[in-house]
Amino acid sequence: MRPGGLQLSSLPPLSLYIHLPWCLKKCPYCDFNSHAVQGDGLPEQRYLYALVADLDAALPLIWGRPVHSIFIGGGTPSLFSPASIDRLLGDVRARLPLTPDCEITMEANPGTFEKDRFRAFRQAGVTRLSIGVQSFNDAHLKALGRVHDSAQALAAVEEAAQAFDTFNLDIMYALPGQTLQQVDEDIARALQFKPPHISIYHLTIEPNTYFAKYPPAVPEDDAAYAMLDLITERTQTAGLQRYEVSAYARDGHRCWHNLNYWQFGDYLGIGAGAHSKISFAHRVVRQVRFRDPARYMQQALAGAALAQDEEVARNDLAFEYMLNALRLRHGFGLRDFTERTGLSSSSIEAALVEAERKGLIERDFARVRPTVRGFDFLSDLQELFLSNAS
Repeated sequence: MRPGGLQLSSLPPLSLYIHLPWCLKKCPYCDFNSHAVQGDGLPEQRYLYALVADLDAALPLIWGRPVHSIFIGGGTPSLFSPASIDRLLGDVRARLPLTPDCEITMEANPGTFEKDRFRAFRQAGVTRLSIGVQSFNDAHLKALGRVHDSAQALAAVEEAAQAFDTFNLDIMYALPGQTLQQVDEDIARALQFKPPHISIYHLTIEPNTYFAKYPPAVPEDDAAYAMLDLITERTQTAGLQRYEVSAYARDGHRCWHNLNYWQFGDYLGIGAGAHSKISFAHRVVRQVRFRDPARYMQQALAGAALAQDEEVARNDLAFEYMLNALRLRHGFGLRDFTERTGLSSSSIEAALVEAERKGLIERDFARVRPTVRGFDFLSDLQELFLSNAS
């Protein structure tokens, strides 16, 4: 292993992310690496071969390290058949040591829902389903360009609740023309299924999307804050705790995979455009796979899937850590910061003092937590640590 400028006392937990990039249709707000299925259909088999070749090439970087979670994201992974998911997970198990309680999440959309399909994914080894509902209001679903309607969404959630012990619902708010009452109705419909986990996102107009070019009229900031307050109140009453900026869960149902991201754990990402963050004793590296699916398959099958492979600069580590850890309600331990970055907590002391002065964090000798104000102004809080970066 080549030397680096860090001294990590131990390596963090390792997760695996698998990207399946196809959707039935590209949503106008989406800036993920997703691509509409073309007339010739999904190249399922070729893509699976490429994923396995990609994983084989990456194995020397993670030899011997157990995998604690797998997340199959997209795109719309549920476009792939249960048989393909079963084969994919079998190929992963043949190459990586999975922990006995390994969490295996797969994203699914109601527009690709068929009766008993979710049960087949469960039988293939998926332990947790994440359903992209976004809204139960037909007008808002249409405005978001979703391919499903409210009836399909309700049927999919009902099926997931029967097939999985733990599942997640993705819900969006501050939608075009949405009122506070309509947000309340969406949350009430979601909560009627007693979901163990809900991820709730403010609609954001991202660059290089259809909405960026043709922006819809969305609620003002004050209205959006009122919506978030309502969501937090309703979910808390239903027994869901807001443990991360966008995540609400019942006890025992927090998403381990996402927690590992936010705690600056390691993850190997395979698939078109997938990102990796991998720690070694003396350095931390980030990788990105080729983004275009056709090129990715060609490169991966040739053993060269990486488009970027760079060491994270020492001066960037504190900001990268804070970008993740400050999203958590319980914050982070100063000892964890040192273990994950190889940096002394003194390297962030000036920024911590300023954040505390502004009322954005609270801390003791061992732990730092964002305040309610820090949660509300998270970008301002994170930016204080940018001065550590080069």
